[in-house]
Amino acid sequence: MYQSLKEECYEANMQLPKLGLVLFTFGNVSAVDRGRGVFAIKPSGVPYEKLQPNDIVICDYDAKIVEGTMRPSSDTKTHALLYKTWDKIGGISHTHSTYAVAWSQAGLDIPIFGTTHADHTHQDIPCAPALTDEMIQGDYEHETGHQIFNCFADKGLVNSEMEMVLLQNHGPFTWGKTAEKAVYNSAVLEELAKMAYLTLQINPNTPRIKDTLRLKHYERKHGTNAYYGQGC
Repeated sequence: MYQSLKEECYEANMQLPKLGLVLFTFGNVSAVDRGRGVFAIKPSGVPYEKLQPNDIVICDYDAKIVEGTMRPSSDTKTHALLYKTWDKIGGISHTHSTYAVAWSQAGLDIPIFGTTHADHTHQDIPCAPALTDEMIQGDYEHETGHQIFNCFADKGLVNSEMEMVLLQNHGPFTWGKTAEKAVYNSAVLEELAKMAYLTLQINPNTPRIKDTLRLKHYERKHGTNAYYGQGC
């Protein structure tokens, strides 16, 4: 019943080491089946070189195992809450990629300096504040999801326009319409984090991109009259 979903999740997870976004057992990707109300996720602590499609675990939106013999990712409750609350996303990716984590550890949003950033989102990439002691000592992974929602509410962000977030002292989460798109966004986020870091090394006083250019690049790819690419 879930084989194709497991295959999708497996293939997306295998892209993380290929793209240089993870080391060892860092990170995880999940893929959702909205019709069945379940998602597939990488099992916890399994090295990517040993991972097989049948190792993938199927869970419901309450993070309960539906199918699988292995323990799912320790971040499963975060994925579950995101799927349960944001019903249009189809995949989630979590990595500990170097530059994105560096911004997370600094507790800073990634400023929008250029058109590469604006091609993907028209705002700074947000860094959600560190969880409170009560959140950490409580249902930590579940509260991680709530902290993402709190950040988006505080900054007036929409998850369909901003498909990535940093969590202070932790790292990045990204999502998309598919697991493949979520991984794509993880790679984009890492590159944007690297570009922003290097930009500030060259000129610490670099201003953000001007609004007209920022919106032009975003709208030509994502707007009502978008003309980037070859269409459907």
